[in-house]
Amino acid sequence: MGFDLTTALNHIDIPADWIGLRYVREVDTTRYLRDRLPQSHSRSETHGVMVEVLAEGQFGYASTNLLTHEALRAAAAQAYQQSKSAAPWGVYPFTVTHRPPATGRYRSPRLRNPDHLSSQDLNELLQEICTALRAGDRIVTTTAYAVTTECETHFVSSNGSDIAQEFLMVVTDYAAIAQEGNRTQRRGDNGMVARCSQAGMELFDREAVLARARTIGQQALELLDAIECPTTTTHLVLAPDQMLLQIHESIGHPLELDRILGDERNYAGSSFVRLEDFGHLAYGSPHMNVTFDPTVPGEYASYAFDDIGIPAQKEYLIQEGILLRGLGSIESQARSGVPGVANARATSWNRPAIDRMANINLEPGCHSVADIISGIEFGVYMESNRSWSIDDYRQKFQFGCEYGRLIEGGQLTRTVRNPNYRGITTPFWHSLAQVGNGETMEMYGSPFCGKGEPNQVIRVGHASPVCLFENVEVFGGG
Repeated sequence: MGFDLTTALNHIDIPADWIGLRYVREVDTTRYLRDRLPQSHSRSETHGVMVEVLAEGQFGYASTNLLTHEALRAAAAQAYQQSKSAAPWGVYPFTVTHRPPATGRYRSPRLRNPDHLSSQDLNELLQEICTALRAGDRIVTTTAYAVTTECETHFVSSNGSDIAQEFLMVVTDYAAIAQEGNRTQRRGDNGMVARCSQAGMELFDREAVLARARTIGQQALELLDAIECPTTTTHLVLAPDQMLLQIHESIGHPLELDRILGDERNYAGSSFVRLEDFGHLAYGSPHMNVTFDPTVPGEYASYAFDDIGIPAQKEYLIQEGILLRGLGSIESQARSGVPGVANARATSWNRPAIDRMANINLEPGCHSVADIISGIEFGVYMESNRSWSIDDYRQKFQFGCEYGRLIEGGQLTRTVRNPNYRGITTPFWHSLAQVGNGETMEMYGSPFCGKGEPNQVIRVGHASPVCLFENVEVFGGG
């Protein structure tokens, strides 16, 4: 960053209790091919500064993409006036203690930088992926999508914070659509854009991605000939790529403290969880251990500090089934009296940070996949989210998957198409009977978690082992 943020801070002269400047620069490169033909190839860059001011117990915000002392002074003055205007209506009197000073650095792990592969090399690899996806004549469409993101942030404050973080992120999505008559099946690479991580261009290892693409194409054809998923109440085994969605919708969103406090009620919905539930509510079975952990190397939403400068660390949200902690930033913790985490996050420089998920992970148990499957006389195994629906209180849900197989006599047998299941959040998690060991653990994520007014789309990560749930209602799409 060529602009000196600390010097700019020193040039701001307003009678505020605290001032923070958060600079963000992000460069995104997107490539999308269909049937080997380029559909889009774009590169975008954005940068700017969010100015945050504390005065008379309230925070005010203003942003600018003009990196000049004059522009930042004007934004600070605007934020200061906003704070003063909000003071008579404040819901909580904040102080400088809610912005403790911190210093530090963070950098995403990477083996190969974005310049390791030329633009031509990556485009040619995506064409090869489309070819590998076409596993037979009944494959009618193939797609290959890749996004690389380089992001740097710098946060300084009037009480001494100085934090720099650098992120390198890769998102890919490869898919094949098979059709026969009026029957169509899509098979993707662990679900739509679920393969998200902080890493470098090593994720585009040619042999590995082409092998995955061939499997995707073959499974798309397999689904065309598969039987419909049965409608019954039975054992359900979910792969980690579907646990991604299950964790996100029925744990992540319900535990956001701003939802519980009512801030999101008119837009993204509320939660069935109450403030008095923390420390007491049996959210699921004793096998359920869920953590907030932005310290995992390579997971999509890892970081060392949140966007208001609070150090991040691993915390148990749910331990042995008991709800302990909410997904609330230092501000929401003060308002609610509930312990939270360092999760004040913003989508970019032109949004204030709000309570968001980061990496929400289900901790591994002690069972192998073979252990889990061998103990089931009849059940259904499901992979890769295809559709989702959940109510405003995050209770009743219905999720569909791309790929399923029957479990018969302790073995995975016939493939089933259109596998779906439904449930209610806490009874469903109480039905968690076995959790896979660390060898079954896989990391996925989503670049498109939406929330807030004005809307903010943010990156989240979820890691999970294979899991067995008992007495779950499953059904097909017929």
